Amino acid sequence: MFACFFQSAICIWSVVGAGGEMVMEEGRPGPSKPAGDRRPQQREKKEKKQDKQQPCEGFSIKAMMKNSVVRGPPPAGSVKQRPAKHTAFRKFYERGDFPIAVQHECAGNKIAWKVEIEDLDYHYFLPLFFDGLCETEFPYEFFARQGVHDLLEHGGSKILPVVPQLIIPIKNALNLRNRQVLCTTLKVIQHLVVSAEMVGEALVPYYRQILPVLNIFKHMNVNLGDGIEYSQQKRENIGVLIQETLELLERYGGENAYINIKYMIPTYWSCM
Repeated sequence: MFACFFQSAICIWSVVGAGGEMVMEEGRPGPSKPAGDRRPQQREKKEKKQDKQQPCEGFSIKAMMKNSVVRGPPPAGSVKQRPAKHTAFRKFYERGDFPIAVQHECAGNKIAWKVEIEDLDYHYFLPLFFDGLCETEFPYEFFARQGVHDLLEHGGSKILPVVPQLIIPIKNALNLRNRQVLCTTLKVIQHLVVSAEMVGEALVPYYRQILPVLNIFKHMNVNLGDGIEYSQQKRENIGVLIQETLELLERYGGENAYINIKYMIPTYWSCM
C-alpha cells in the first residue's frame, strides 16, 4: 500500500546532505508559484486596450463613452489650390490667331505686335487675353500677362464697354487659389482700375464676384519682424497686393465703393 502511494506521487523530495537542503528530482514538475508572485499579462493587455483612446465622430453615441476622442472637422480647403484647365487663350494662340511674337531684349522679353494695338477689336481680344491669366506655363503665361498690360495701356476709351466681359475671366483666375496667378491677377486689376475713366465705378456692381477670394487671402501676410521680406520688393506678397487693390477700388469706385467693399470684406477700413 505504501509502495503504491509513493509510485503515484507527483513530486518526490529527498533530503540530501547534512544541511537538509531540499532538492527536486529531475524530470518531475515543481511546485506551483503562489498567486501573489504572478504577473497577469492578459490583464495588463486588457487594461491597455481599455486605456487606448478610440476616435469617433462628433454628436454620436460613441462620443459620450469613456476613452473616446472626438475627431475635429475636416479642413475646408478654402486656400487649397484648384486644378487649372486649358483656356481658350491657349487654343487661339496655338492656332495662330493672335498677331504677336516674342521680342528678346537685354532688359527682358517683350511682345512684338504685328499690328497697331489701337486698331485691335477690344471686344474680341481683351477678354481672350484676360482668360489667359489662368495659365502658368511659358509662353502662354507670358503672352497673356504682357498682352493684357499692353492692351490696357493703349486702350483708352475702348476699355470701359468691355468691362462686363472681363468679370468671368477675372473670377476664374482668382478661384484657382494659385499664388502666382493671384499676384498676376491683382496687378492686372490695379492696372485695369486706373487704365481709363469710369472703369473703377463700372467694377462696383461686380464686387460680389471678385472680392470673396480676396477676403480669404487678405491676412496672408509675412511678418519677419526686423528681417527683410523680399517678396514685397518683387510685389509678390499677396496680403500687401490685396490691400493695395482694395484701396485703389475705393479711390476710383465712387461714393458706393467703400460700402460694397465693407460688405464683402468686413475687416477692411477706409483709406480715404
